[in-house]
Amino acid sequence: MKPYRVPELAEKYTQYDMIQKHTDLPEFPDARVHLLYIFLKDSGKNIAGHEELYALVTSLVQLGLDTHESIDVTEGNQGEAMMRSRQLKVLAGDYFSSRFYQLLAHKGEIAVISLLSRAVSDVNVMKMRLYGKMKKSLLPSEEYLQLTVQLNMQLFLSFTPLLEVSVQETWEKLLKEFTACETIVREMERCAAPEIGRGGYAFWHLIESGSEEERNLLVSKKTDMKDWKKLILKHKASEKLLDKLRDSVNVIQQLLASRGDSPCTGMLDPFLKRLSTYRSVVSEG
Repeated sequence: MKPYRVPELAEKYTQYDMIQKHTDLPEFPDARVHLLYIFLKDSGKNIAGHEELYALVTSLVQLGLDTHESIDVTEGNQGEAMMRSRQLKVLAGDYFSSRFYQLLAHKGEIAVISLLSRAVSDVNVMKMRLYGKMKKSLLPSEEYLQLTVQLNMQLFLSFTPLLEVSVQETWEKLLKEFTACETIVREMERCAAPEIGRGGYAFWHLIESGSEEERNLLVSKKTDMKDWKKLILKHKASEKLLDKLRDSVNVIQQLLASRGDSPCTGMLDPFLKRLSTYRSVVSEG
């Protein structure tokens, strides 16, 4: 059986000294990419053994989108190091997106270029709607999470027509839950500090749950680390995310059990480890 090696192939495009030295890239979307690879390999229609190529280019497009999304747009002079990091993220995101075109064009996969391009356009429209709601502060935390999961799975959903009809429903269910797991883990990490947490699930949960004084503090952007951690603990933001991660893992386990699907089982290990780690942290807190 051909091993899954897409993360290693992607390193050719991500492991540049300049990027490594001056900025950080988002996490590789491994669960989504691995799931896409498995379904294309086992149930793809007329893909001519290109499951690895399709998974690779989709990972690069997603990394491009995520890299641009991670750019700090805070106004004001933030120093040379921050400016260089921002510039490199812009260039890196553009680079990842351009490589997807080149790799597919080289193989004559024009139809897949069109497929992913439409998906990117859909993602951008969805982002604008999300940002509009965030700007108006009209965004319940649950809606924020649902919209973010949908955004993060949109590229991968575009491959559904290439799968056998008999597996499409299971593919979409698993994709939704694995995407939820990756999204929730990221939101857990954003609970660590107000700078990265602003606009995330915890922020909107605190806006909903907090007192008027607490909401004013959050909106004023004057929340320091001490206040932020106090609010996170008081309103149990991390615990709620932990429960959501556990729920998604349970759904995946049930779906895999019904399929007898061993190739996907190991993909849960990072999330099971996170559950164990965060459970200990929350208990200590």
